[in-house]
Amino acid sequence: MYCNVVGRVSADYFLLTANTRKSETMTTFRPMRRRRQQLPEEACIEILSKSTSGVLSVLGDDGYPYGVPLSYVMVGRRLYFHSALTGHKVDAVRRYDKASFTIIYKDSVQPCEFTTYYQSVVCFGRVRIVEDADEKMSALRQLGERYNPGDAEGLQKEMEQGAARLLMIAFDIESLTGKAAIELLR
Repeated sequence: MYCNVVGRVSADYFLLTANTRKSETMTTFRPMRRRRQQLPEEACIEILSKSTSGVLSVLGDDGYPYGVPLSYVMVGRRLYFHSALTGHKVDAVRRYDKASFTIIYKDSVQPCEFTTYYQSVVCFGRVRIVEDADEKMSALRQLGERYNPGDAEGLQKEMEQGAARLLMIAFDIESLTGKAAIELLR
């Protein structure tokens, strides 16, 4: 019983502290520990442009991390995700604007070498619900064109039928870091 009370108080304190930090200025992010494996920013952007999904991680209920796999579209240094109007992810985004987004681009297990050849990108930034109707529809159109290119008529019909039942989330990238297996960099 005591542990549950202490855990609950700690989680509530963490959420309260997190909410008060919502308007902080930009953070200085940690440098990558294994710098030899760090990808240049251009390679990170290329991976973000080519990948089709990743995991958005936000501060969830009671201070627990919440990671959800999502498809996305990249527009400049901003990612857009579509979402239902309500749910765990939406509640978390409304509560706290800091998040991360992770992509594993290559993942090739090498059993005989006891390793994995991989490339990954981690983004840190701020998330928000897109409130502006023009931005929402533009982001939705770009998302649709990315995953169903060449079907403007079908996309328009889908947007007309579904836009009122969804929202768009914007993720403004403040920091991105890519890493590759050392074997891929040799």
